[in-house]
Amino acid sequence: MIKFGTDGWRGLIARDFTFENVQKVALATTRLIIKSNPNSKNYSAVIGYDTRFLSKQFAIETACVLAWQGITVYLTDNIASTPQVSYHTKQKNVDLGIVITASHNPPLYNGYKIKANFGGPAKPEDIAKLEVELKKIWNKPPLMKFRTLEEYTKLKLIRLFSSADSYLRLLKRKIDLEAINKSKFKILYDPMYGAGINTMKHLLPNAHEIHGTYNPSFGEIDHPEPIGECLGILMSKVVEGKYDIGIATDGDADRLGLIDHEGTFVDSHRIFMIMLKYLFEHKKKRGAVAKTVSLTTMVNMYCEKNNIKLHETPVGFKHIAKLMNEEKILIGGEESGGLSSILHIPERDGLFNALLVLEIMAKRKMSLKALCDELDQEFGIHRFNRRDVYVTEEVKSAILNAANKKPKKLGRFEVLNIQVTDGYKFFVDGGWLLIRASGTEPLIRFYAEANTVTKVNQLLDAGLKLK
Repeated sequence: MIKFGTDGWRGLIARDFTFENVQKVALATTRLIIKSNPNSKNYSAVIGYDTRFLSKQFAIETACVLAWQGITVYLTDNIASTPQVSYHTKQKNVDLGIVITASHNPPLYNGYKIKANFGGPAKPEDIAKLEVELKKIWNKPPLMKFRTLEEYTKLKLIRLFSSADSYLRLLKRKIDLEAINKSKFKILYDPMYGAGINTMKHLLPNAHEIHGTYNPSFGEIDHPEPIGECLGILMSKVVEGKYDIGIATDGDADRLGLIDHEGTFVDSHRIFMIMLKYLFEHKKKRGAVAKTVSLTTMVNMYCEKNNIKLHETPVGFKHIAKLMNEEKILIGGEESGGLSSILHIPERDGLFNALLVLEIMAKRKMSLKALCDELDQEFGIHRFNRRDVYVTEEVKSAILNAANKKPKKLGRFEVLNIQVTDGYKFFVDGGWLLIRASGTEPLIRFYAEANTVTKVNQLLDAGLKLK
């Protein structure tokens, strides 16, 4: 059975992610659409796709299945980022959106994300309903009798459209590009061969770009994830070219990683805090804050200091998006680079957030490094690292069982408290360690934050030894 993880269904192309399985998931999606609003007479959806191998073909197959069931489909006429699809799902007021993407996974993977009509990830309860419908189809596969793209286009059940133009106009309205241009920052953008290609040049024409061509294998990049270990080339080029900032977005351009002018990776913990401070202190915006359990405790400190309501959720932006649809959220995000704010749709958007950081640098007249140094001065040193370990089911069970026994010590560190919101989060003096199984890949993730890099690595080592 296919399962949807923290961010959609992902599988190995040709082994798990096949046209037959995509057809089943697409049919289950049509049943979710119809059962969610049984009295409607005009069902509709937006479908987009990234740069991965066969993504366009999988998107067309999905569109044809939906059209076969009488659902009008707005299909992007080119590569589209996840935030573009989410934006159009809300703007066109359709029932839901679908993105064919495996986000940051290696090139052998593809995936299927579902977006709610409010412009963010589908709610967990809707994904659960989808899986119920999928199970019925799986147990009794129907005969698929859909027509071709050309036939459905003539019937106007599938309508091709450009997803980029109005999305780019939206960013131009919301970000002070004039202030950024006046600052004359030297910018290097790395879309990592993903859906961010062909976008930055329309926003900041003077920015330089690497890995900006169509390449489904991602070239020399192991996997398009904007974290330190994947951004070595960007780091080197920032230093060599004397750039003020390096910007990286992932495979579907919803996540962000930054490099300062010294070639140092700036993780999403610090990006989140830089944005939070700007929104609250400089733009005078108000609302609650939402973060996943894997995000820095600097957020907790800031919210307590300023009497801001704080929500802490399991890992997965779908939990953040649900909150953003239910109440006024100033900013919400997760450790892996996915952030959203009150200024934008309730969706991660790497490009929008990168432009917002550039606006902050321009308005506050500070370099990215200076903004990070300011955090150290205000909150003390907070350093973070994550290790992803591919393991067998046997080893995974052993590690999780050991964590479930709630050890009193991790290496030389006494465990002061344990949180089980998602996985096992062990608090020690001056830091914490989180152990959880990935919801998108066959691995265990180990996250640690502490007041020294040495302590971070010691906590990660201690977690790996749990068995």
